Amino acid sequence: MNIELQGLQARHPSAAANAPPALQGISLELSAGEQVAIIGPSGAGKTSLLQVLSCAQQPTGGELLLGGQSPWRLSSRELRFLRGRLFLAPQVPPLPPRQRVVTSVLAGRLPAMSLAASLRSLFYPADIPAAYEALSHFDLSDKLFDRVDRLSGGERQRVGLARALLSPASLWLIDEPLSALDPMRARIAMTALVRLARERQITMVATLHQVDMALTHFDRIIGLLKGQMVFDLPSAEVTRERLANLYEQQEQDDEQAQEFGRDALLAESDQNSLVPAPVVMHCR
Repeated sequence: MNIELQGLQARHPSAAANAPPALQGISLELSAGEQVAIIGPSGAGKTSLLQVLSCAQQPTGGELLLGGQSPWRLSSRELRFLRGRLFLAPQVPPLPPRQRVVTSVLAGRLPAMSLAASLRSLFYPADIPAAYEALSHFDLSDKLFDRVDRLSGGERQRVGLARALLSPASLWLIDEPLSALDPMRARIAMTALVRLARERQITMVATLHQVDMALTHFDRIIGLLKGQMVFDLPSAEVTRERLANLYEQQEQDDEQAQEFGRDALLAESDQNSLVPAPVVMHCR
């Protein structure tokens, strides 16, 4: 599935009316079967971009085309079919706590299953070997029949990634897949995702805070800051200077915000000091 964005703008539904847009004028193109990493400081708009690409959030401006189609111009039936070709892996996967891991992994196939088959799979998992193989790519096959609520946060995150391998999607949208993983398992997970996406010619967009992982595993890197695209470059051209500019600007803004907050508190304290103390009165 190819992706085209032209001047895309988006605002978080719960954002304040005077808050700046989460995404401002994003324009880019991804070819079908291409894998790209999106980096940037917290609050840069990375997750918002994935929400828009997954058709979970409607843009407020610009143009979005997925596979040559504008999602929000489709009928409700056509939009459901398009969403079935997308797989969004959030940073914290919404896994039912009392469910077995095998059932959670096989749920990746739900968009391609009938209602009867999906209900049956809740009680009688249809393809246990497929779930085992998907988990093995993330060093988690020994948890196949464990309950989800007995897994660690990192194990749950890997179960959510294993779901992608069984989904019928042609576009993987992966949000911070390594946030709860130790360095060794982070390398295993990232290697498996990128390798399988390339083998299957699946388009993948992954947001990452681990810049070294992005540079190692992806040929194309996009830098976001304050909802705007700072650069879109081959990984070999992402220099230390570019990375420093991407992250230092945010640090400076955070420091200014902290100073403003301290000044406001001091001003409020000074104002309170001008108010005369209340007179204590005793009733007799």
